[in-house]
Amino acid sequence: MYESFYRLTGKPFQLSPDPAFYFGSRGHKRAHAYLEYGLYQGEGFIVITGEVGAGKTTMVRNMLAHLDSTKLVAAHLVSTQLDENDLLRAVCGAFGLATKGTDKASLLAELEQFLKNVAAERKRALLLVDEAQNLTLRAVEELRMLSNFQVGEHALLQSFLVGQPELRQTMQRPGMQQFRQRVIASYHLGSLDRSETQAYIEYRLKHVGWKGDPTFETEAYDAIFAFTGGIPRRINLVCNRLMLAGYLGEIHTLAASDVEAVVSEIKEELGVVGKDGSAQSKENSPQNELNSEAGLNDAEDLDPQTDQITATPASRHVSAGDIALRLARLERTLGLVLNLMRRLVHAIEPVEKDTNQHTRQ
Repeated sequence: MYESFYRLTGKPFQLSPDPAFYFGSRGHKRAHAYLEYGLYQGEGFIVITGEVGAGKTTMVRNMLAHLDSTKLVAAHLVSTQLDENDLLRAVCGAFGLATKGTDKASLLAELEQFLKNVAAERKRALLLVDEAQNLTLRAVEELRMLSNFQVGEHALLQSFLVGQPELRQTMQRPGMQQFRQRVIASYHLGSLDRSETQAYIEYRLKHVGWKGDPTFETEAYDAIFAFTGGIPRRINLVCNRLMLAGYLGEIHTLAASDVEAVVSEIKEELGVVGKDGSAQSKENSPQNELNSEAGLNDAEDLDPQTDQITATPASRHVSAGDIALRLARLERTLGLVLNLMRRLVHAIEPVEKDTNQHTRQ
């Protein structure tokens, strides 16, 4: 909706990973360098970890998009809870091999022959496993066994494992010593700092033709960084909502107060606003996907029997100040909705006028 208002050619802050929007922060460049080092070595495992929404998948897809297909045959596998047998089938499927109705011994033989054929063409096979924290210990061990395929002294398969910090915990488990010995490099991808957060926002905007409209005040960048902690997907979440609010309010300069209003609305929608208007925290409470991506905790639960929101003891008392705060926010939301309705009416009127004239003719 806001793209045309701000004269953009596309959506700058979509939540799904898109390699076209890859932003090379210091951390991302370092992680990318580890991946390139792994490609140069041509064997073993490279392990990249990072928090949810840190940009791991975007970085990986960007790397895959720039691989030389004349030298590498790459397969991208997004892992779920796979045991060793399911993993083997998934790996074969990722390389385009038939897996239906085939036993494990046959799958292994077919995969080995495929890898030998790749090597005979003077190419290398690369397996990239995303969301690798979901692998079971047996599945990780199966990957290690696949790395034993070789011709002479040359390994036939190299693997990159990309996942959340739990992957490192898996690597440190008892019995994983042989796997750890095959890891030639590992790196943990952190969040963006304050300056990188601003550069990240402006990079994505420029990618869709941003010419400075809207303008972000310095304090707005500060507020975005304070709420998101420099996690790219959280930044996308906040900025997408901020641009939408700017469009509805016909705002061309976004201030810290606009960011704070959007953040407050997100917190309210997710049930995290307490009696003083601040976020409330409750450990181990069930969260929906948007909540976890925003890095928020809830103060209210959804009753599975009634589908109604039930307040926790900490949020049952509602003060007069809280009521006034919520009324003010409701008034602001209604104002934005009315403004949108007026703009829609103005857009429809010319169409109706032309239709009436055509009817009379």
